[in-house]
Amino acid sequence: MVPGHALKAYTVSELTELIKRTLEMQVGEVALEGEISNLRTSGAGHIYFTLKDESAMISAVMFRGRAARLAFEPEDGMLVRVRGNISVYAKRGNYQIIVEGMEIAGEGRILALLEERKRRLAAEGLFDPERKRPLPMLPQRIAVVTSPTGAAIRDMLQVLGRRNAGLHLVILPTAVQGDTAAEQIAAQIRRADLHKLGEVVVVTRGGGSLEDLLPFSEEPVVRAVADCSVPVISAVGHEVDTALCDYAADYRAPTPSAAAETVTAPREELYRRVMSLGREIAHGFTRRLEHARDLVARFHTENLQREFRILIQPYQLRLDDAKEEITREMRDRVRHAGHRLELARRRLEAVSPLEILQRGFSVVQSERSGAVITRAEDLEAEELFRVRFAQGAVRARTEEHLSDEEL
Repeated sequence: MVPGHALKAYTVSELTELIKRTLEMQVGEVALEGEISNLRTSGAGHIYFTLKDESAMISAVMFRGRAARLAFEPEDGMLVRVRGNISVYAKRGNYQIIVEGMEIAGEGRILALLEERKRRLAAEGLFDPERKRPLPMLPQRIAVVTSPTGAAIRDMLQVLGRRNAGLHLVILPTAVQGDTAAEQIAAQIRRADLHKLGEVVVVTRGGGSLEDLLPFSEEPVVRAVADCSVPVISAVGHEVDTALCDYAADYRAPTPSAAAETVTAPREELYRRVMSLGREIAHGFTRRLEHARDLVARFHTENLQREFRILIQPYQLRLDDAKEEITREMRDRVRHAGHRLELARRRLEAVSPLEILQRGFSVVQSERSGAVITRAEDLEAEELFRVRFAQGAVRARTEEHLSDEEL
């Protein structure tokens, strides 16, 4: 304070108006991020709340017209990003932000986006249970869409190796996170379907953050999974992770290892059933034999042979019948297998290039380039070429070109 200089005296209203003008003119429109607390909605539809962080808070209001356009329902504890203007409420002497727009911030924004996309795709019927198809009983070829260097494929290979499944695995490499990952994943799913690379397609990756798993929730990937003509297993992340392609897939595996176990489970189940039936048959024969021994022990020596023959004869007949039936069944199976093998051999021979040569055809190759010649004009005058027959080959030189009419 300068001596002799009196300060200007303001009324409370004047000072408040000065602060109001200063804040509104110098700060203007701002974007603000914070946690909602003390949320309430007035009878007129306006939303009043406080935005806070670790060390400060500010009052906020969103009027009915703006609030009605929100795509989500604000709640206490929700992290949001708002856009608005700083203003002073003169009657209370405090400042606040007049919110013009609001969106969920951080991970919450992604969850809201995914929820909206999920509702929209579900409305199209892409997630309907009626679309789900059963997995093949004993698949021989599995197409896996994943990163060729990631943990997911290593886990799957470890499970398949441990179970000695003997499956033919086709790996379709793709990025599993990043801006281009969704496009690559969708393209590889369509490629596996187009070329029938597997009887079942496994779409998988290891665990990661919500952002890392986003490509598997992108619309092109979800639609590619839903449109695939063969069953699809989705095994994205860990058990707690969920991607939208899980809902479109025919089967969701909680982990990549679980996906490998799923495709090999029928083999193990069939093996267990066969072994169980074998044990039941063996126990049945054992029980019957023990029962026969008990019966034999009841007879005197002179009646033993007769009673035993009467006792054992039905079992011998059944055993003979069973043996004949098994022998006949095995013979039929061997004959059927031999027939299939012969048909396969004939088909293989029919498409063999050597078989074609045996029928009098030959292969002509340029001596200079090694290329196969299919047209006479491809050979220049005096050019050396080689003719391959079913047995051996000859080297020749071009003397004259003949047209088809001269042949």
